[in-house]
Amino acid sequence: MNEEALQSIRKRVFELTVSSATSSDLDVLLERLFVILRDYHDLPLEPRGAMVLLNPRGRYFQVAQFGMEPLWKSQLRWDFGVFASAVIAPGCLVETVSFHPGVGDEQALQQRLFLLPLCIDGQGIGYTTMFVPLDYQSSPSHLDFMNELAYVLSSLIHRALTNETLRIRELELEEARADAIRNLGVASEYRDNETGWHIMRMTNFAQAIAKAMGLPADQRELLYVAAPMHDVGKIGIADAVLLKPGKLTDDEFEIMKTHTNIGVSILMGNDALIAAARDIAGSHHERWDGTGYPQGLAGEQIPILARICSVADVFDALTSKRPYKKAWTVEDAAAWIISESGKHFDPAIVDAFKLAMPEILRVRELYRDDIIDPKHVLMLPPVEPRENAWAPWNESLSVGIDVIDEHHRYLFDLINDLYEVVSNKLGAREVARLVKALDAYAKVHFRAEELMMTHYGYEGLNRQEHQHHAFEAKICEFYEELHANPLVAQFDVLTYLRDWLVKHILIEDAQLRSLVTA
Repeated sequence: MNEEALQSIRKRVFELTVSSATSSDLDVLLERLFVILRDYHDLPLEPRGAMVLLNPRGRYFQVAQFGMEPLWKSQLRWDFGVFASAVIAPGCLVETVSFHPGVGDEQALQQRLFLLPLCIDGQGIGYTTMFVPLDYQSSPSHLDFMNELAYVLSSLIHRALTNETLRIRELELEEARADAIRNLGVASEYRDNETGWHIMRMTNFAQAIAKAMGLPADQRELLYVAAPMHDVGKIGIADAVLLKPGKLTDDEFEIMKTHTNIGVSILMGNDALIAAARDIAGSHHERWDGTGYPQGLAGEQIPILARICSVADVFDALTSKRPYKKAWTVEDAAAWIISESGKHFDPAIVDAFKLAMPEILRVRELYRDDIIDPKHVLMLPPVEPRENAWAPWNESLSVGIDVIDEHHRYLFDLINDLYEVVSNKLGAREVARLVKALDAYAKVHFRAEELMMTHYGYEGLNRQEHQHHAFEAKICEFYEELHANPLVAQFDVLTYLRDWLVKHILIEDAQLRSLVTA
């Protein structure tokens, strides 16, 4: 190839450095790179390659590819030996190396490839691999070009890591603010509900209803953060009224009703999150027919998030035991809400409530106030198997305790949600959000399991507690790694979660069956 043509290729490669670079862009950038290199006629590259990065434990993960299966489908193993056994040439590597197609498969594949070191601040973090024919012989001009290309790709990886880390930082700032708001709601709830699970149930009931209504994702996210604030105004209600075990007098009820206005006064501000929380706190006791309080709003005058929370809040209040009342059955509570369609509640939201009932019943079991009874049989609608689930649930994973099995199914759902985020390359921000959600629910599950084991005198309690704490520490470690190398950590955590949970259920939790027969 003449020098002018080669300079043109170099210029086009350099132009890649001005491209945006996030985890979702790397596949596209590799594709563009191979299109450019197709014009380098003297260099017989095969139309396939990958970016492979190293995690802190010495394992390589394929984070981007062109003409190859992605990590979660590929049987190709990027073992350390592949790179350690290659012969170092100036700046890049060219050698025949052996791959094993999959774990336990002894058949080796002979491949010849360029290994372009990816470096940040002089530290190697992985390689870009480009395959060539087995009979390929390198030339000095090819090696010089590959050295230049290694610098370009290192720059792109550096930018991708920086951009993804910034997105995680943005999420953390948003989450810190949302957590402060949620915690204020939880603090108000603890004044008259010693478990605090009412808020979790009510919030997730509201989410299920909103989803059944087809509410946009951004509105559902606002709802999830703002719903816990529905009763924040109870902070200003005197204990003599708030904690009274019997029926309130008319005067006491008028005092209780002021919690809506107190909530509005607490939640002053103009941004969308505070405004949504204020709407919910101020209007969740309004009624569709206009006979509610504090303003007597009717119909669509009532903010939609408040209308949703009204149904969710009343359903949980009816089905929960309180010092002054017994819990209603689910059937009676649902029938009453349906009977109030068009009077107390928005008919469209009542229709969505009926559609969401399977998920609502599931949430009740995930956030229980009482200690799990190993012999309790759940009467839940059958759950449709998730199509093409990366971590499929099957009956071999059942431990014979219905509530625990339901907890485990939910954890599998979260892992499959995480897989979809990673496989669709939606970015480290979404990965971080789901890892936090999974960690939060794992803690709920572990504490409920430990309470059950303590109550029934289970001999393996200490071992289970040790494993639970080790899991929580590992998730914390992965979350920290998302800051250091978000491209690798998201693949790493995905594999760990599935493998740990399946092993823990089959080996440790399977022994909980003894509580059923005791």
